[in-house]
Amino acid sequence: MRFSDQRQRSRLAIFLLACLLCIFTATVVAPTWQKAWAADDDKAAETVKKQDRGTIEEMIATFLHILKSVKYMWPIIGILSISLVALIVMLAMDLRISEAVPPAFVEEFTDTLNKRKFKEAYELARQDNSYLSRVLTAGMGRLQYGLLDAREVANNTVESIKASKEQFINYLATIGTLGPLCGLVGTVYSMIGAFTQMADRTQNKDSHDMADTLSHGLAVTLLGIGLAVPAVFAHVFFKNRLTRVAMDTANVADDLLTQMYHNSKKAAGAPVAVETPPAKRPGGTPTDVRAVQIPTVKPAE
Repeated sequence: MRFSDQRQRSRLAIFLLACLLCIFTATVVAPTWQKAWAADDDKAAETVKKQDRGTIEEMIATFLHILKSVKYMWPIIGILSISLVALIVMLAMDLRISEAVPPAFVEEFTDTLNKRKFKEAYELARQDNSYLSRVLTAGMGRLQYGLLDAREVANNTVESIKASKEQFINYLATIGTLGPLCGLVGTVYSMIGAFTQMADRTQNKDSHDMADTLSHGLAVTLLGIGLAVPAVFAHVFFKNRLTRVAMDTANVADDLLTQMYHNSKKAAGAPVAVETPPAKRPGGTPTDVRAVQIPTVKPAE
């Protein structure tokens, strides 16, 4: 980074020194002070250790309670969790700009077009499996009927591929909806059990038992909501990324098709007016310029 004057450099140096001082205080000075305070009051230190130990044991007990609560819902929650992870990994690898529009493919395809090797360019696009190559293959197949027809077919191919990928993205929204519903099932089931215990007049039920029954249902609800949050976020994220990938693919494909169309016209040898050397008349006056038509060559497919 370059700075325009010495004042900005001084400010940056002061900022870096302040950051280093904060890091040194947090890593060296603070633990030393904590040990000193603990040595002054052994009872306080022992109390802190007991509180930390109790917090860890409470977290472990809560985790085991959640596992016990979802014993009947494990198949559904397990399938949804595995499907969510698989979809996120698959979409993250598939919806990348470098995969949809490979720079190496674009460079090689452009170089082939500049050399007017149209058949090799078509084979290159047909053998590649990227998003862009599939669109180019469809558009090049209709290029002989005109550039507008080729663009229309290419745009339709872009929308078709986009729709096929949107199906997987919609599954994320489905998982985001099913997660809370599964949790709601657990909550309603636990409430039914608690109210059933309250309705039994032959036995005196303790409130702790009903609270335990309700806690099992709330644990299932917690897992359902925890499953829905990443699913909803991933759905919105990959939906926006797909839109960006589709737009970039359509723009690059349109540029390459236009370039191929004009290069094929140049290779065909369209009629061009060429000036011939002026011939002199008997009086010494040059004749008018005449146009010579270059024969038309059929474009290479």
